[in-house]
Amino acid sequence: MLRIRRIYDDILPRNKEVLRQVKDILRTRFKEASQEEIDEIGEKLRNPFKHQFRSILFVAENFHNRVLGFAFLLYEPKINFCYLDWIAAASGKSGGGLGSAIYDTIRQEALDLKAKGLFFECLPDDKDACPDGALLKENRARLRFYERYGARPIVNTAYETPVNPGDTCMPHLVYDGLGQSKPPDSAYVRKVVGAVLERKYAGYCPAEYVEKVVKSVRDNPVQLRPHQYVKPEAAQPQVKSRALEQIGLVVTDHHAVHHVHERGYVESPVRVRSIMKELEKSGIFARIKPRNFPDRHLFTVHDDRFVRYLKRACAEVPEGKSLYPYVFPIRNKTRPPKEPSVLSGYYCIDTFTPLNQNAYIAARRGVDCALTAAHEILEGRRIAYALVRPPGHHAERHSFGGFCYFNNTAIAAQYLSDFGKVAVLDIDHHHGNGQQDIFYRRPDVLTISIHGHPKFAYPYFSGFDDEHGDGDGSGFNLNFPLPEIVDGKKYRGALAKAIHRIKQFDPYFLVVALGLDTGKGDPTGSWSLTPKDFEANGRMIGELGLPTVVVQEGGYRNRTLGKNALRFFNGLAEAVHGFPKGEPRLDILHGVKFRYDLEPADPEKIRRLVAVTGFFYPPEVDLAEELVKERLSKGPASGYYFVLAESYGRLAGYGCFGPIPCTDASYDLYWIAVHPDFQGRGLGKRLLKEIERLVQETGGTRIYVETSQRPQYAATQAFYENRGYRQESVLEDFYGPGDAKVTYCKVLKSMPEQQNARLKSYEITPEL
Repeated sequence: MLRIRRIYDDILPRNKEVLRQVKDILRTRFKEASQEEIDEIGEKLRNPFKHQFRSILFVAENFHNRVLGFAFLLYEPKINFCYLDWIAAASGKSGGGLGSAIYDTIRQEALDLKAKGLFFECLPDDKDACPDGALLKENRARLRFYERYGARPIVNTAYETPVNPGDTCMPHLVYDGLGQSKPPDSAYVRKVVGAVLERKYAGYCPAEYVEKVVKSVRDNPVQLRPHQYVKPEAAQPQVKSRALEQIGLVVTDHHAVHHVHERGYVESPVRVRSIMKELEKSGIFARIKPRNFPDRHLFTVHDDRFVRYLKRACAEVPEGKSLYPYVFPIRNKTRPPKEPSVLSGYYCIDTFTPLNQNAYIAARRGVDCALTAAHEILEGRRIAYALVRPPGHHAERHSFGGFCYFNNTAIAAQYLSDFGKVAVLDIDHHHGNGQQDIFYRRPDVLTISIHGHPKFAYPYFSGFDDEHGDGDGSGFNLNFPLPEIVDGKKYRGALAKAIHRIKQFDPYFLVVALGLDTGKGDPTGSWSLTPKDFEANGRMIGELGLPTVVVQEGGYRNRTLGKNALRFFNGLAEAVHGFPKGEPRLDILHGVKFRYDLEPADPEKIRRLVAVTGFFYPPEVDLAEELVKERLSKGPASGYYFVLAESYGRLAGYGCFGPIPCTDASYDLYWIAVHPDFQGRGLGKRLLKEIERLVQETGGTRIYVETSQRPQYAATQAFYENRGYRQESVLEDFYGPGDAKVTYCKVLKSMPEQQNARLKSYEITPEL
């Protein structure tokens, strides 16, 4: 048994182990691969712009977490093609359909990306081109394999021409049309060839070689080599459908012991059975047994005295009896009452959440389930669902209530927060006061709740729209209190705003507190969401593309619970597993602050930032550092001015500019560089806009910027052109043969003298 899954990063512990095994396979199966190339795989996943390709890694692994094979796919969204960089099986694991399973997955991914074609290289199967007999046999086997899918080498080009005299076994460029019967046109293939040679083989293929090969693609459409191994009618070019990765389902196995047989107590065991009845027959869930986690995870979000009281109090209640709080003192935290019947009111927020012998047992197992689901995410699964009861989102740091004893959602979020920022989205009909209380002063966990307005909905005392967080957590709590009558359309309006805030926060994980009590006819709610609405909500949330833990909260209309839950997960899974499709996941950064004064540590910081982009040559990296040092030593007399963008103290990007000598109001823009972790999210645009503002405020009217005309700088040229910069000149062969310098200019509006407030503090004075 094996599963094929996508690896999105090299940050999670499980993914690090997978990448270690992938690199071992590379070293074993591709002796010619350099150590540098192998080590770059993790960085390529994090930095899709290093070679101007979006990197996608699929691994096939058994259920002992051993990697049996992998494929590394590159996607170029502008030209719109996929390039299969690596595909390999571990030693002794070839055959048995493994290669077909991996390649089928790659073809489906390319089709999902709407790529016009899938390209890759194969070494030649002609003994004149490849004299090594053993290698020749392998090459023929590979080309025979791909020919079964209709993929064949492109012929009548110079692609197989040796780069250096004496080179042998130069590869074919193979084209897989992904079910298309007609070969691609020459203009498209020329762009593909240029991108592959310029980017993948940068530093190896000289510019004149690249130009020669690109110009050799003349046939329109291009010609594919005739079938040599498989009869044309036997080839199967159509792309097979690919099943989505199953959602990890962790069902609490001790919940049924918590059954309060009292009239009106709607939080009953049948809730879980109602949901499972629909989920089990869907086929999109994989059952996962709950693990046992130590109590220390409780203490990360709950006060230890509260936890110990709850455990002791439940154990002391006589069997078959329930203790309901009935006295609620104005709390004096240093002097809690001693009488047990009164102490329950000290730790509770209502009169209808009882303590009994099984309440702690059921609630504690729910914590294990939530942590198991979170652990699945750290193991690489994209969606995990903790189907638990009793619920938990009303449990605060020091209190329980609303049928809730421990805050499962908050505990899962806290567990994940050790590995990156977390957003908590509560979509229960009632306010998620527990998460708000627990994370109210923290900036690393964003808490959002969409709920009925507290003027009519439980818990009544929290959930107002002016509760934004406190201290360092100010701005990291957001409430959307809605009126008593809400339909699906109105709900999605609030959900869209919540999702926008999550995008701004840019978390690494998402935890959803799933309340199904927003559905039509729920006895504890007043809204009218239908199964169709739940699916739409799930799709909207899934389009965030985040690793997602879903924790069950409310929902008490048993006739519709299962249908609503299944429709929600259908929408969520389709969106999450279909993402990304070539565009950056998020387009906005939150928490960015600009700094204008340089510090002694900045030369080294900027050097590292420029180098890690992979976009600049070593002399350019040296120059970037030298300009910073010159500004530090000479001040304004250097003529260089800087804007540094920091996100929570980390250097995310910077720009360097200055007045042009012997001009009245013209400025040069020397640098804009953004760290790979922050690329594709609008930071470059914000830096450029800030520089333009500063230049305007000092009376500047024109900004000039220079860049190369090489294909790899096409995105840079488009960046400036899309922001009002117009091409002024082209100096052919300026940087080298075939490498022209392009100068762009933008004319700025002059500003009134009274608006030049920044001038004195920023000390920009054109130096003649």
